[in-house]
Amino acid sequence: MKKLLISAAVVVAVVAAFILRPAKPIEVRMAKTSQGLVEALVSNTRSGTIKACQRSRLSLALGGQVNHLYVDQGDKVESGTLLLELWNDDLKAALEQSNAQVRMAELNKASACRQAQADQREVKRQRELFNKNLSSPEQLDRTETSAEITRLSCQQNEAQVQNAKANVAVQQARLAQTQLRAPFAGIVAEVNGEVGEYATPSPPGVATPPAIDLIDDRCLYVRAPIDEVDASIIRVGMAARVTLDAFRDQAFTGKVSRIAPYVEDKEKQARTVNVDVTLDALPDDVQLLVGYSADIEVITAANPQTLRIPSEALLEGNHVLTLADDGKTLQKKALTLGLSNWTWTEVSAGLTAEQPILVSLDNPAAVEGAEVTVIDDDKRQADQP
Repeated sequence: MKKLLISAAVVVAVVAAFILRPAKPIEVRMAKTSQGLVEALVSNTRSGTIKACQRSRLSLALGGQVNHLYVDQGDKVESGTLLLELWNDDLKAALEQSNAQVRMAELNKASACRQAQADQREVKRQRELFNKNLSSPEQLDRTETSAEITRLSCQQNEAQVQNAKANVAVQQARLAQTQLRAPFAGIVAEVNGEVGEYATPSPPGVATPPAIDLIDDRCLYVRAPIDEVDASIIRVGMAARVTLDAFRDQAFTGKVSRIAPYVEDKEKQARTVNVDVTLDALPDDVQLLVGYSADIEVITAANPQTLRIPSEALLEGNHVLTLADDGKTLQKKALTLGLSNWTWTEVSAGLTAEQPILVSLDNPAAVEGAEVTVIDDDKRQADQP
């Protein structure tokens, strides 16, 4: 019995020693407050898209057989370049006929006007003779009447010239309806049709593939949806950053160029406002394609040199854990915050420069009052074999 009591006492003593022994300090990572840039950012809710400032899906106004196809996909063209032409020999012949009529009318005008000038000189001569009593009034009247008739004939022929030129314009307009020209300089993205095929214009309300899809790739912008709550603080001219899945390691700069004047209300989607960001000059080795997915961050405010902490260190209620005066125990600090984004948060009050704060919040034991040991990540990596 005595031995059992001694054994029990020993077990109790061991358990008490285990329970009452000092707790092992928790290893934590801490970062120091620093001075630097903090920006307030607004990001898109869904992926945006690279778009061209000018893009035209060109189609012909008339139907007809494709006679000439002057471009292919990927070709770069200048403004006014002829891209596609239907069979139009009859219209070209009609245009030549109209031009010939213009030349004929101009010749008739020249003849009539030359005669009118001669008749005016004859009137002047007859008046001089009449004043010298060398010509009769009847002769002067006949000369003046003839001069007036030839003058009107000159005007009539001038009108015929204008009428012939108007007919040429009509024939040129008809011919132009069979020719598809580039309305601006750009690159041919798509060609629908082959020589010999019949091209049919799109009837009203029925979408058909364009004959030529032309894109001006010299001017690109990003259109992205922004939540209606965030869109209210965005203004045209604000700086923005653009990132693309196709260029993961690069960020491009730009400016807000347009904010849609209405909110999109699509079923099963949050209400958003489309915001356009025009890209600044791109590096020579970057070739963006229309249709790339893109994300934007609009910089609504920025403080270039301010006290900041990593945003991941923030606790609920705008608190952080920092070291107490003993340098071993965690204590909670209430902060007054300024600008913030996913990476950095501005601290207006509550911390001082170079003050350490807890960033390893994944340890549930790291609470206020816990004893800690700060891990030096640089030293630990150096000690590893």
